Amino acid sequence: MSHPIIEDLNKRYTVKQYDVNKRISADELTTILEALRLSASSINSQPWKFVVVESDEAKQRLHDSFANKHQFNQHHAKEASHTILFAYDPKFTKEKFVKRVDAEVSSGHLPEDMRENFMGAYAFAEANTDDKGNNAAWTKAQVYLALGNVLHTLARLGIASTPMEGVDPELLGELFKDELDGHICEVALAMGYPDTEKDWNHGLPKARLAKEDIIAIV
Repeated sequence: MSHPIIEDLNKRYTVKQYDVNKRISADELTTILEALRLSASSINSQPWKFVVVESDEAKQRLHDSFANKHQFNQHHAKEASHTILFAYDPKFTKEKFVKRVDAEVSSGHLPEDMRENFMGAYAFAEANTDDKGNNAAWTKAQVYLALGNVLHTLARLGIASTPMEGVDPELLGELFKDELDGHICEVALAMGYPDTEKDWNHGLPKARLAKEDIIAIV
């Protein structure tokens, strides 16, 4: 199949070794972050926080967060150009949803007289909230919508990436406490350019199940 999108996705793979001398440009980073901001979420809840690790100081903190486990990912902390921490709000309240509804109105997307009706959409969150106010399973799912969006964006830009569920939420919560502001990070995305001589995963053929094994058209 020949289509620019398919060609980009066929080239995309999970990098195992980054070139420490290559960095994502400021213009490209601006595009990535705007794509991230535009990610979809249920009821436009946006129950997330994205922390972009760019400075040497922040990279050292990220490196230190692997002290107890998942050391196989630790080298990406300093070698990748940037890493994004994808964090979810474990207690996304109706009061927080108000800010999203206000944005709907101020943007012109939602008529003012429909504001209260749209507030009713919070029922989707309530249906996934326990008696302690925790709706982490639901908000975490929204984060993966954003992750998928950025993976596609990076593929279009020709920038390599490494999704990492191998992170330590507890240590990240301590080391990036101010930035995370109560949000929980259980997945991160390293970004940059591969060291094609050292990256054993570079250039290998794509391995995916056949379409008929996973897709049913009815």
